[in-house]
This record gives sequence, structure tokens and C-alpha cells, in this order.
Amino acid sequence: MSEICSVSVLTWEQVSRLNDVLTEVVPVHGRGNFPTLEVQLNDIVARVRSRLELSGIRVKDVRLNGSTASHVLVQDIGWSYKDLDVIFRVDLPHEAEFRLIKDVVLGTLLDFLPEGVNKEKITPMTLKEAYVQKLVKVSTEQDRWSLISLSNNNGRNVELKFVDSIRRQFEFSVDSFQIVLDSMLSYYELAQAPMCQAFHPTVSGESMYGDFNTALSHLRNKLIATKRPEEIRGGGLLKYCNLLVRDFQPASQEEFKGLERYMCSRFFIDFPDIGEQQRKVEAYLQSHFIGEEKSKYEYLMILKRVVNESTVCLMGHERRQTLHLLSAMAFRVLAEQSTIPDASCVTCYYQPAPYAHPWGIVVFSVTSGRIEPLHFCRKAAVVFSFF
Repeated sequence: MSEICSVSVLTWEQVSRLNDVLTEVVPVHGRGNFPTLEVQLNDIVARVRSRLELSGIRVKDVRLNGSTASHVLVQDIGWSYKDLDVIFRVDLPHEAEFRLIKDVVLGTLLDFLPEGVNKEKITPMTLKEAYVQKLVKVSTEQDRWSLISLSNNNGRNVELKFVDSIRRQFEFSVDSFQIVLDSMLSYYELAQAPMCQAFHPTVSGESMYGDFNTALSHLRNKLIATKRPEEIRGGGLLKYCNLLVRDFQPASQEEFKGLERYMCSRFFIDFPDIGEQQRKVEAYLQSHFIGEEKSKYEYLMILKRVVNESTVCLMGHERRQTLHLLSAMAFRVLAEQSTIPDASCVTCYYQPAPYAHPWGIVVFSVTSGRIEPLHFCRKAAVVFSFF
């Protein structure tokens, strides 16, 4: 029996792609009149790590995480990586460490301001308002971490996460990879020659899913696998449908029918209100489909199908309310893409659920891009007719 190992050493091709990611210039866009910052990931990470240690916070290691790590390991798998996720593993025993980390990151942004800018008059609060997309702090018995996300108008935010402890570090096996960056950062600091196949640092990767080779096989073959989806906030439902729209398939169809029910149950536990559901789905579309607007409609239809087939925790009217919401959002996406004719009224026919009466109708009025539901019916797979 082969030994299961969660760690593996990267090949030269993978190290080369990692080098491309770390040295690529990424714009951090400022709001209002603030200038765009030109940032290389290896540069900002090295500066933040150095200043944290000078401030008394020891950094155990630094890791590349998420879809960018997956891109480094396997190129051209049907998705483009979005946010540049970096994890700094640190100790956060008190509130003071959280505040210090925020001050260090904001202070580091001053280094990237263009020449001629009077830095003395720029406060940390001003930098936060100008360049920070998202600022998160989680401090519970089981989770202690913070996140500072730097804005990029093309969806490639630089996300710096500082982790003491976190219960769940992945959703699916294909996004469970973390690549340890310390050897690369040391190479950039000390090496006198550019890296090549004959001379490059040894870089290791780890799969938080468990078996590295199994997770890598899932990634290469576009297979979806997970463990205990009920532990994931939102159940992993939105990411699961994102994988489906990119032609990933469940590693086990039979097993995933049960897992889909867990995903839906956890999603509606975490987002029970229809307004929360709408905000969550809209935010996911906005952050994960930049430049891929044509995939939004298919994504919403897949999400609706999974909700329709696998939701067992909602009352009938709540279930129909969510399905109607997803239909309206899908129709709005079509309208925004100008792929439907300029019609004053559209009729949407829904296939009824097994417990429902025969075909029902929902009619939307379309005026200047606004969608007004005039009458809702019951169910799922939607077919649009125009008149």
C-alpha cells in the first residue's frame, strides 16, 4: 500500500509558473484621486513579513493559497485564477497583534506610492479608504485570523491573510493547495542570477485535503471531491456550482447526491433570509465572474437546479421563493448582456416539482433594463418565450 502524504516538492515547470505569479506587476487601484500602485506579489509579501518580524510578530511561514496555487500546479484547467491569496502563519494571542498587523500592511502601502506624493500627510485611515477592498477580523475560540484585501478593478485583489488558527482551510480538493513561499522569497533576496531549470529553489506544496497526489489528480482530471461540507460556511454550494459550470464533474456521482443535500442545508442555515441569499449570490457573481459575464447565466441555472433537486430543509414557499429569485437574477443577466430582444414582456415557463400542479407561469415586465415580476409560479428549469 502506497503511503499517503499531504506534501510534495514542485517540479521546475511549477516553480517557473510560481515565479511568473510572484513577479508579475499587479495594479492596486485607488479610489477617487488616489494613484494606482504597481505591486509585485513577492515584493509586498517580503516587505510585510520583514516589518512584522521587526515589530515582534514572528512569521512561521508564508503560503500561496487558493486558485492561484492551483494554477501554479496545473495550468489551463478551464479557469483563470482571480485573487492572489497569501497566508502568513502567525500567533495572534491578543487584540494588539491584530491592530499591529493592520498598521504594518497599511504602512507598507506607502512604499508603493509614486514619487512626488507627500507621504507625510497620508494617514493609515486614508490608505484604508483608498486601497482596501475588504478588511476582516475573526476572533473566536477556534478561529483567529484577519484578512486585508487590496483593490483591483479586474478582480485580481491582493489578499493578505494572517492566520493563527482556522478550522477549515479549503472547500474542495482542487482548491486545497498551499505553496510555501519562504524559499522563493529567500532566493529573490540573496540569489545573484535569475532562476533556471538547473538552478532554482526547492519549493514544497501541501494539500489541506489530505493526500497531495489524490488532490492533484482531481485537479488534473477536473474532478470534484470534498469532505464534511457541512463544516464550510455556506456549505461550499456556490463554489461547487462554479466548478460545474467550468466542466468539473463529481468524482462520485452517487456520493455527491448526498453531499449536495448537506451543501444546500448549510447554505440555507447560514443565509436563511431571501435578502441575504440575493446579496451573497450577487457578491459571488461580481467577484468570481469578472471578464466571464457570459458564464453567469449558466452558473445561475446550475445553482437553481442543484437547489431544486437537493434542498430538503426548506418549507415549500421558501424553496419556491429562492428558485424565483435565481430565475429573476438569471433573466437580469440575459438582459444586461443584450442577448434577449427588446421586448416589453417575457413569459417564463417552469417545470413543476413532483408535488406541484401542472405548468405555471411567471411573467416579467422589462423596462429600461429593470425587471419587475408580475406573477410567480412554481418551478425549475426555465424556458423563455418572447412576445
